[in-house]
Amino acid sequence: MDQDAIRKHIADTYPGVDVDVAAQGDGSPEVAWGDTFFIYDPDRNLEGSRRFPFATIVTKDYENWDSASDLNRPDVFRLNIGVSKKTYLSLFGKDVEGSHDFTALDRLLPHPVYGKNHWVCVLNPSASTFASLRPLLDEAYAIVAGRRTRKRPGS
Repeated sequence: MDQDAIRKHIADTYPGVDVDVAAQGDGSPEVAWGDTFFIYDPDRNLEGSRRFPFATIVTKDYENWDSASDLNRPDVFRLNIGVSKKTYLSLFGKDVEGSHDFTALDRLLPHPVYGKNHWVCVLNPSASTFASLRPLLDEAYAIVAGRRTRKRPGS
């Protein structure tokens, strides 16, 4: 699947999601330009650190802290998904850093930097791999939607 198909799927499937593609002139830092952030914000009123994504698409290496996936290769991107600790442990056990090839395409992996925070990733997921990721996206969405609902006054 390509990035546009993933963006479309998430936008069409999960109500209240703001699909934020960082670009020049939108106030996002230059380092993030081209990356996509999927943020649950049904009222479109979250600001700053409250705009935390449940999934992202990253299109390039971040020098000095996130280059393990070698995203600077042509046409390579990484879909990242934040899941529950229980799900993460069921997928990878307690092996957060392990001996993973973070450059492998179309393979579910712990996130090379945020695995310890229960994030998983896939570089260039195929259609069949993306289909297997849908339950993880469902869970990530449910986590943030539940968190936001609990914080609303009067709920």
